[in-house]
Amino acid sequence: MTRRTDWAEYEYGHTASGAPRGRGTGNRPGAGADGAGVHGDDDAYRLDGGTTGSRRGGSRDGGSRGGHGRRRRGFDEASVAEGDTSSLSRAEQGESPGDPVERARAICLRLLTGTPRTRKQLADALRKREIPDEAAEQVLSRFEEVGLIDDSAFADAWVESRHHGRGLARRALAQELRTKGVDATLIDEAVGRLDSEQEETTARELVARKLRSTRGLDRDKRLRRLAGMLARKGYSQGLALRVVRQALEEEGEDTEFLGDEGY
Repeated sequence: MTRRTDWAEYEYGHTASGAPRGRGTGNRPGAGADGAGVHGDDDAYRLDGGTTGSRRGGSRDGGSRGGHGRRRRGFDEASVAEGDTSSLSRAEQGESPGDPVERARAICLRLLTGTPRTRKQLADALRKREIPDEAAEQVLSRFEEVGLIDDSAFADAWVESRHHGRGLARRALAQELRTKGVDATLIDEAVGRLDSEQEETTARELVARKLRSTRGLDRDKRLRRLAGMLARKGYSQGLALRVVRQALEEEGEDTEFLGDEGY
């Protein structure tokens, strides 16, 4: 008798690690390393804190590899996982007690140099470094004014990257953005750009790639493995059931046991 699989055991519920593949720095795709095109002549908010292209330590960004610049990390790399402190540790380097606004600015600039961040992510980093709330608010608001913090652009880039790169469904994407402190309205706008047709197309592609590795397994195991994979990526039970059933039918599997009410 076919074992009934509880969809809840597969439900998406992990905290995302990695982040969207942004280009440049800050939260606006395409912003340059010195924030050009974002804040004009406002030298106080240049990402390099000084003259564009200045060399320190033999490299353009302070590295030790001569003329080779340090590769910037993209949204999908593990260094921006929730709870990661490596970037914050780097931001602490060279800090000295003094004006909390300047300290907050230095921390934010260094964190944004590695990858885009949401306002909440930067606020949490400043709080961890015991930056006074007033100073943190002043810097974060200014960064929003000049475009170095842009949660809307962050959400759009996140959805684009994580859907096409990882195959995540709208529900999973919304959950990830919530954990990063993005406003619910911005989440709805970003996730809403993915329609049901695109989501189903992606689900079919995921199943097609996974299908070959399940050949040789019995029917129930194939079902659980394929459906579980879709569930973990945030796809609904109904959509997963329909996509998996059609994929198995194309391979000659008997799918009459898959009723619309579940399995």
